[in-house]
Amino acid sequence: MKSFSRFLTEARDSQAVMQAKRLGLTADGHGGWYNAQGEFTAKTVGGKLKFYNQNQVLGKQDPPQDRTTSNQQVAATQTQLPTSQPQQPQQEPQAQQEPEIEDKGILTVAFGRFNPPTKGHQNLFNKVAKVAADGPYKIYPSRTQDPKKNPLDPDTKIALMRQMYPKHGERIINDDNVITIFDVLQKASEEGYSSINIVVGSDRQKEFEKLANQYNGELYDFVEINVIAAGKQDADSDKKNDQGISSSILRKAAAEGDFDTFRMGIPKSLDDKQTRKMFMALRKSMQIEEGWNLWEIAPKLDFEGLRDTYITERIFRVGELVENLNTGLIGRIIRRGANYLICVTENNIMFKPWIKDVKEWTEISGVPASQREVGTDAYRKYVMRLTNTKKIDNFNIRNFINRHKKK
Repeated sequence: MKSFSRFLTEARDSQAVMQAKRLGLTADGHGGWYNAQGEFTAKTVGGKLKFYNQNQVLGKQDPPQDRTTSNQQVAATQTQLPTSQPQQPQQEPQAQQEPEIEDKGILTVAFGRFNPPTKGHQNLFNKVAKVAADGPYKIYPSRTQDPKKNPLDPDTKIALMRQMYPKHGERIINDDNVITIFDVLQKASEEGYSSINIVVGSDRQKEFEKLANQYNGELYDFVEINVIAAGKQDADSDKKNDQGISSSILRKAAAEGDFDTFRMGIPKSLDDKQTRKMFMALRKSMQIEEGWNLWEIAPKLDFEGLRDTYITERIFRVGELVENLNTGLIGRIIRRGANYLICVTENNIMFKPWIKDVKEWTEISGVPASQREVGTDAYRKYVMRLTNTKKIDNFNIRNFINRHKKK
């Protein structure tokens, strides 16, 4: 998976990438750019293009590479180097014209967790297709994964979604480079779409409108950005929707071993056997045997438990990293509100999520930052999971140390 620092670097270099594409240049994957004739032309340096081989004259050594090189400097360079080739008439440098990029028009997208996917998400995808009309649309499931709120890994989740929603199967994108909503927008801009529609749940419309428009012209370039509500009820919410069951209710049902409730939230495109397999995969990913709290797997269903844990500062402390589950942004907490956080990414993008919409971010999956200290029970359990150790009988630390002490 692409690291957050790599995302920030690519965001910074996006203007250079867009300029190179307008000039018809091809990347070598290491910051270099070649023209249509296969000549090395430019390199990305500090987020900008640095050009080479300018003002060159056929049969001669290239003059100093500077956009301000004068004709006298070019002539001086030519007289210094003997050549057996016939003298070519000096050519005036021609202004490099930017080729036109084909305007692909409007792209309609959806970005969400879908963990696990439900009947309700089918309504969202149908809305995306309706907004797109005869135009293209793409559905981007987020890449975040953790045992509590996002138990299914991206590959498993997307494979299930393509089975559950065959009408939209080809439009469900599995791209491990698309981590945040900004990745979606940047990719669409680079592919030549001049406008974009973003279809979201109504309770997320304002958040997406603010973020998407705030960075238009910096990270991407659209003539128009429309954020469209899918309906009154968000398919990712923690309440019963028009289809009966939401993602959080399915996670709760899986944790409680309630298959009948779980089955109610899965479309008939998945038969009972496939649904049972999905149910068991979810339970395994959620690590049910280790115990669970409702506020961890479905915070909106137990907001009091979540807020009590938050108020006592057992979670989401100032200075810790959290991930916004709606947008994929990862930032450091700089302020704690009554039930919200103020966070800033390494690229100085500020966002304000509700505490129900974030999770602690750590490179050690499933172990919060507060529980990574070696010697704690939480860390011991984590190592036991990695090594598939079920039980440690009669463990005595003194006996262990004495047995392995050098004599």
